[in-house]
Formats: sequence, structure tokens, C-alpha cells
Amino acid sequence: MLSRAARAVQFDGAVGPPARSEMAEPNALTRLTVAGKRRLTSDIWEFTFTAADGAPLQPFEPGAHIGVETPSGAMRQYSLVNDGRAPDRYVVALKREPDSRGGSRSMVEDTEVGRILRADAPANSFPLAGAPGYLLVAGGVGIAPIRAMADRLDGEGRPFRLIYCTRSAAEAAYLDELRTRFGERLTVHHDDGDPDAFYDFWDDFAEPRDIRVYCCGPKLLMEEIRAVSGHWPEGRVQFEDFRPVEAVRPDDRPFDVVLRRSERTVAVPADLPILEALRAAGVAAPSSCESGVCGTCKTRLLAGEADHRDRVLLDEERADFIMLCVSRAKSGALTLDL
Repeated sequence: MLSRAARAVQFDGAVGPPARSEMAEPNALTRLTVAGKRRLTSDIWEFTFTAADGAPLQPFEPGAHIGVETPSGAMRQYSLVNDGRAPDRYVVALKREPDSRGGSRSMVEDTEVGRILRADAPANSFPLAGAPGYLLVAGGVGIAPIRAMADRLDGEGRPFRLIYCTRSAAEAAYLDELRTRFGERLTVHHDDGDPDAFYDFWDDFAEPRDIRVYCCGPKLLMEEIRAVSGHWPEGRVQFEDFRPVEAVRPDDRPFDVVLRRSERTVAVPADLPILEALRAAGVAAPSSCESGVCGTCKTRLLAGEADHRDRVLLDEERADFIMLCVSRAKSGALTLDL
């Protein structure tokens, strides 16, 4: 049997929006007040938001996320932790990454209680469906949507088990609260950073069962669950996919973008996407997911050869459009309709 360490690797808890076929029109941003900021572990933080104007917040179901415009101007999606049936607040958990390009680092370092940030309405690409029973699997900060699911299932008296994998107890967010509430329904595994000390999921997946499985966490954890559940019926195992589009790669080179309408040229460094280079130059451009999957920053390409890294453009669109948040120039400059 193929097995890997179900260990935590770097990811900040930012989630991607639904695939193209499931996308809705972008929501108008609303103003939220940071009502609480709590450090859960050395690098995982919880933020609580309330409506800045006191208006009712939009309800949501377990597995939902909201997009938050960080102080740096970057838009990031974070899973909601709290009960969303009649919410008076939105609670998210995120991991602060040292090499963050403006998401988690900006949230942790530049956001204090009382600050107002813009955010979009809750969306859900990881919905909790009805089933006779459930197996919930979380790794690291992936506990955020999984905890929301466990809380709902517990409150409704529906049967479930929760497996929570982290590097150590000190790096397990909400651990004491989970143990108190869920007792024997919770299995906790720490690998101490040892690649061979993985949690063996085979006993949970050897025989397909009439349950639904929900998994959220780092890439290695999800690869493990995919490997051991390949013989299960399609759709029985669901994932909140944390795999971001690789907007910047080690071998990337700098290039220029020529803005036809504003008659400006902006230099794009090797370590920044076009969108962030434009933002740094004071050029406004629409954006939402900033992960190459929502389509908000789609811009007409007037000249040049693009290195397309998005997951949204159709093949017939690639000669005439580019996604500013992730794609680059293959060589030379790009001319954009901006």
C-alpha cells in the first residue's frame, strides 16, 4: 500500500473559489470590522469580523469561506469556523507564512482590532451533504472548515469521526476545545516532523462504506487520502483543495507590461505577479481570488506571448486574454488593454 507522512507542510489556510463551472458573479465587497484577533498556535491566528455598519451578516453553511482584502491590498479566501445559520460575526483561521506575498503576513502584522477591511459574501465549494455517517480529516490549519462541519454534525446528533493530523500538539489549533467537545470521536496524530511517522489511514478506507469523507489540509495529506480512497465510489470523498496556482516560479524572469490606454510601462519583477506589480505602481485592476481560478482579473492581451498559468481561460481565449494574478510573459513585453 502506498503511504506518506500525513504531516503538515506550509499553507496558510487560504482557499480557492469553485471551479469555472460552479462560479457565481463576483460579489460586491462589504466593510467588516476586526472585532477579535487571537493567536491559536505559534503561526495560526483566528480573526473575528463583524459588520462595520451593524447590518445583518449573510448566513452560510459549513465548508464556506469569505474573501478578505488584506491591508496589503491582496484578496485572500479563508474558511469560516463558526456557526453560520444566523451569524452575528464571521470567524476565520489562517496560518502566517514567513514568505507570504501579502496575504497571511499582512493579516497578522498589519491588522489590529478595530480596523475595517473589505470582504465579499460567503461562498461554498466544500458543502456538507447528507449521509448516514461521516469521516472528517484535517491537517494543520485545515481544521478550520472541518471544525465547522464537526460542530454542525454534533449539534444535530449525526454520527461522525474526526482525524486531526499535525506536527505537534503545540501546532494543533483548537485542540483542547475539540477534545472537550468530541471526546472519543476525535483521533489526534502528531508526527513530530518525521516523514516515517505518518498516520495509517488504510483501516479507515480498506472497505468502502456508506459514509461521506471530507478532507482539508496540506497537499501531502490530501494525496494520501486520494491514494487510499481510489477504490471508493465517485463523489464519496470530498476535498477542500489548497493547491494554489504557481504564480511565481524559481526560473521566472522580469519583464515589462505596456498599458495601452494609460500610456504607461510597468516593470514586473521575477518574484511578483503582474497584478501585484500593477498594484505597487498605483494602477488599479479588478481582482478577487488572486489564484487564477475566478476570472475577475481577466484582461485583454493586445500584444506579446503570455505564459498562461490560470485555470479559467478557455483555449480559444488564450491568444486574446490574460489573467493578471498568475500569468506572465514567455519572453519580451506584454501589451495590455489597461
